[in-house]
Amino acid sequence: MAKVKSPVTAAVRVLRQAGVAFGEHPYQYEEKGGTAVSARELGVDEHSVIKTLIMEDETRAPLVVLMHGDLQVSTKELARAIGVKSVAPCTPDTANRHSGYMVGGTSPFGTRKQMPVYIEESILALPLIYINGGSRGFLVSLSPSELQRVLKPVPVQVGI
Repeated sequence: MAKVKSPVTAAVRVLRQAGVAFGEHPYQYEEKGGTAVSARELGVDEHSVIKTLIMEDETRAPLVVLMHGDLQVSTKELARAIGVKSVAPCTPDTANRHSGYMVGGTSPFGTRKQMPVYIEESILALPLIYINGGSRGFLVSLSPSELQRVLKPVPVQVGI
């Protein structure tokens, strides 16, 4: 099989600019496959594949939530943790508009809008994470400490 060339996305540019050491992992994207497919394609544990979710509070202010691929976000717990009335996922169109990425290829790096980033606290304890590199079928691997350095996410405990 021919080597798939990794895309140069806004996320990749941000990582390079910040001097982050990261691996590039293109894979065969499957519509609605989610982290289960990327974990299977890359041969890694789904727990270390991190989803980038674009959500909004009751005032429609957007925010980014980073969660383990094998867990869901308790929006009720998240709202309580960040001191808002409610949090809900954005529609795909709204998420695309806020992030500048297509749903399925959303990266927390290089988003169109500056948004607060919240991270499931246990992600920071992993030795290596795989997170979207800004294109469908493309993950980057990096140390959670590098993600923390670049994004300065707020740790929360909202995974279920």
